[in-house]
Amino acid sequence: MIDLYTAATPNGHKISIALEELALPYELHALDLMAGQQKTPEFLRINPNGRIPAIVDHEADDFAVFESGAILIYLAEKTGQLMPGDARGRSRVLQWLMFQMGGIGPMMGQANVFFRYFPEKIPAVIDRYQGESLRLFKVLDGHLKDHEFLAGDYSIADIANWAWVRTHKWSGVAVDELPHLQRWLRAIRSRPAVLRGIEVPPSPVHLDKDGDEASRRFAEQARTLVETGRPRT
Repeated sequence: MIDLYTAATPNGHKISIALEELALPYELHALDLMAGQQKTPEFLRINPNGRIPAIVDHEADDFAVFESGAILIYLAEKTGQLMPGDARGRSRVLQWLMFQMGGIGPMMGQANVFFRYFPEKIPAVIDRYQGESLRLFKVLDGHLKDHEFLAGDYSIADIANWAWVRTHKWSGVAVDELPHLQRWLRAIRSRPAVLRGIEVPPSPVHLDKDGDEASRRFAEQARTLVETGRPRT
């Protein structure tokens, strides 16, 4: 059994999707980020950085793993699934996983902060992060023109990138002119395990939508975290 400590964020959904795809038994521990549950002493013993997601694998002497990319690699290697075993195939998956970890995630995360949450709207900063997010989307679109998935067969690289890219509307970035990216988004969303994974835990707002009352309330709560400087994930 695996304990999953998470919340309804793109990084959190990476792991719940992977667990569902791998059919691994797990117990959900949904943390209230607004209440700072990710900063409790109990959780910091699992992840000293105080961020979600994290797991504890009770089948491996209660081994704890934090950082979403590291968790994906651990689960893939534990099961022998969602990542090839040969060096080149593994490298291709890791390249696109690192593309998300070092590019897509940070750029979209900053776009979210300045477009959605930061109390002062700074156009140049918003343009910077939205523009860089779009540039990275174009890289994905160009690659997906000739590839069904990012690194051969469906893998943890697709899970990691999809969990973020699907929320592009929340970051204020349109993908209307990226047909191959849109095809890939639809294909992965059609997977039953993916649909289950993005509901673990249920989100108060759908980050791939925009403009409804729930979205407005969620943005206001997140804005409070930005304004007060309280930790956030």
